[in-house]
Amino acid sequence: MHKVIINGKTEYAPHGTLLSDILIESGKGAEHLCGGKGICRKCTVTVNGKPELSCRYRVISDITVSFDEKGEIQSETGEYQAASTTNNVCYALDIGTTTLALALVSLDENKIIKVTTRTNPQVSFGADVMSRIEHCTKHGVEKLQKTVINEINSMIIELGVSAEKMYVSGNTTMLHLFFGVNCSAMGVAPYTPSFLKSQTVKAESIGISGIKTVESLPMVDAFVGADIVAGLNLIGMPTKGRHSLLVDLGTNAEIVLFDENSALCTSAAAGPCFEGANISCGMSATEGAVYACDGAKIKTVGNAPAKGICGTGLIDTIAHFIRSGAVDQTGFMADECIEIAENVSVTQEDVRQYQLAKSAVYSAIITLMKMKNVEFDEIEILYISGGFSAKINAENAALTGLLPQELTSVCTAINNSSLLGTVKYAAEKNELCTDKITYVDLSASAVFSDLFIDNMMF
Repeated sequence: MHKVIINGKTEYAPHGTLLSDILIESGKGAEHLCGGKGICRKCTVTVNGKPELSCRYRVISDITVSFDEKGEIQSETGEYQAASTTNNVCYALDIGTTTLALALVSLDENKIIKVTTRTNPQVSFGADVMSRIEHCTKHGVEKLQKTVINEINSMIIELGVSAEKMYVSGNTTMLHLFFGVNCSAMGVAPYTPSFLKSQTVKAESIGISGIKTVESLPMVDAFVGADIVAGLNLIGMPTKGRHSLLVDLGTNAEIVLFDENSALCTSAAAGPCFEGANISCGMSATEGAVYACDGAKIKTVGNAPAKGICGTGLIDTIAHFIRSGAVDQTGFMADECIEIAENVSVTQEDVRQYQLAKSAVYSAIITLMKMKNVEFDEIEILYISGGFSAKINAENAALTGLLPQELTSVCTAINNSSLLGTVKYAAEKNELCTDKITYVDLSASAVFSDLFIDNMMF
């Protein structure tokens, strides 16, 4: 056994153990956004005074490890505060790929009393669902489940109230991992989930403390989960004869086009750039992240010195580059790297990553509209959801080709539609009509393929 001192705390590990495994087990997991492939370099730590990739470093002697531990993601929920707390409460939980959000709900007033958010600690196993599915395939579900359950229990302790029931939403992969169900089959065609219907279990059976019963919302498909069902539950139906769009921005961007009778939904593989992964100076929306940029003027989370750039900051920065001519229509940058703050820059490769993501989202929106023969003037509201929706600049998003320019005037941000829709379900027990939602597989769509190529341009 070797002694491993991590930021002052002593751990012990067998000879040859991967340092990344020790970090995860210790609860100090550095981000392994590429799933341990050694590509993203986000897991760089200092070992005995030298920089090392923790996902590649094997412990063969006593070592001292140091790194800056990440702050918690700053995620706004837009919740209403209840006037009082009673014994008649429940919990609503949204398990996002990047963020966990837990709300204590007053069932007397049908309002949120308090919310806490945390970074989903499963980012230690990879930034996106496919990385976590791959880990589940190779190593099983136990560590993935234990990691997130421990964090949720800590959140319950923080809110300080026991409750009879917890209602849970999240994408299909996250719910499989939460319930300890192996999700390997969703990693290969035909991407088959083990369950889509609502699950109800005793909380203690999955390791949840302070709760008696856990109930999940139903899902639609392997890549359209309960988070979208909850979002639709929150926003309700558009005016008769009109349509609305729900765009949940994330690693897998879910898009729903719906009217009062039916809905088409899909999942666009945007990649993790909206979460700060695969971006040279990218980071989650933690303290010091640039979340807004207008030329020389930037805004950071917590007004802290700039450490990196998160999703909304990247959108604003690229929009600024387009306006200034630093980026041309094809995405080419004359300068390979442009600094926007001290030690924070955007590179040519960052712009290329964004082009892939924005084209996937925009092309998915247009594909659904074409399938239903819906024109822009028939869209009543474009709802933007996701962890950073509150900070998104719709004009900049449209300028970069992420959202249709024609719909900027009807854009409405919902800070966390999954959490708030789950709260509404917990309070009202209204019917969730998943049978009216039809999933569209973009990989089989020639229309999407053509649009994706065309929309790569700015």
